[in-house]
Amino acid sequence: MSATQVSNDVTRELRAICGDENTRERPNGGVYVSPPSAEEVAAVLSFANQHGLSVGPAGGSTERSAAELQTDIVLHLNQLTQIDHYDHADLTVGIGAGTTIARLNEMVGADKLMFAGDPASPERCTVGGLLATASHGPLRHGYGAVRDYCIGVRFVTGDGRRAKGGGRVVKNVAGYDLMKLLIGSYGTLAVITSASFKLFPAPRQTRTYLAEFKTAKEALAFRDGMMGSPLSPMCLELVSPGARKLMRPGMADDAWVICVRASGSDNVLGRYRKELGSAITRELEGAAETEMWRAIQSFPDSAKVSANGMSVSAISQRMQITVPPGSVLPVIEKLAALSAGGEIGVALTGRIGIGHVQAVVWNRTGDPSEILNRVVGVVRKGADDDRSIKVNGALNPWPIAPTNMASMHAVKQALDPKNTLRGREIF
Repeated sequence: MSATQVSNDVTRELRAICGDENTRERPNGGVYVSPPSAEEVAAVLSFANQHGLSVGPAGGSTERSAAELQTDIVLHLNQLTQIDHYDHADLTVGIGAGTTIARLNEMVGADKLMFAGDPASPERCTVGGLLATASHGPLRHGYGAVRDYCIGVRFVTGDGRRAKGGGRVVKNVAGYDLMKLLIGSYGTLAVITSASFKLFPAPRQTRTYLAEFKTAKEALAFRDGMMGSPLSPMCLELVSPGARKLMRPGMADDAWVICVRASGSDNVLGRYRKELGSAITRELEGAAETEMWRAIQSFPDSAKVSANGMSVSAISQRMQITVPPGSVLPVIEKLAALSAGGEIGVALTGRIGIGHVQAVVWNRTGDPSEILNRVVGVVRKGADDDRSIKVNGALNPWPIAPTNMASMHAVKQALDPKNTLRGREIF
């Protein structure tokens, strides 16, 4: 059934499940529902599964707008904001999938704790959306991916069954690790309704050290030296000249910048300054430091201008490229060569210590839809199985199919046999 053919009977049934105030028809066909509980999420999915209706889960719409979902039912999870458990002494929290990352950090910050997820738009990005997309920001370098500090999930399968994976404590090894299976699956296997996380002590003080280089090769040589040192920074980020100029339009130089963020006592920060040596050109702390990292975290939304006067986020494709750390330089050089032709604009940031590069690309002269294939073709040339590409907001986020796609289809068949969950075109 297409979204434009959803009958009045379907809308009436969904209103009976979620309530009139939580159900409304979409302008172009289909129905929006916003269940206030996990039980009602299960009822919606069971109903959709029985009647052959497609469902697209929606959170804060930071990657893909709910209005773009071409499904019969758009399942908003914004009302799932309950606190399942919170033990600040044990450094754990369980929270509803509709809670925003900003709200979660505000809550635990009152106890001098920190949630390590730092997506691009924390005031909009929800816990469920963060898990579904496996998004991350600069803190990924020091604290790991969300799969490393998520300790449990509660979810509903495509046919309406409620289940859980993991638990509420850090040392939980019972059963199959379903939570890691669901993280990064874009809501196509199941709908996460709440999750539990390990928290971290908030740093007492931080300082950021900036090192500038003429070439990406020189910048990555500095990275290699630092990775071989005893230093363990919170963040280690590369910012290309193109990205710097978009964040700060008045910037004239073409330096590649490595940003090292450290935390600790005065003695610890002094050790960083000594170890990093003469390559450091500037130090930031306080409001200036916070502003700089917020701009990197939110790029390209934080960009001030673009080549044609429009916002970069409105005209660009954002790609997450992950390779072995030793293969970062060839990727950067290929993208830089593509940009040198003048037709395609490229701005790069990334967690280069773990082999991550975020490429923001846009077409300066032609059809924006042509960008993706050209960039993917360049990046995958000579690629091996250790290289992955994810496109933010795309119907199919993986232009290069994962090598374990057959296994993913088997899991899909077990959790969503009728392919009810179709927010993305993965299966």
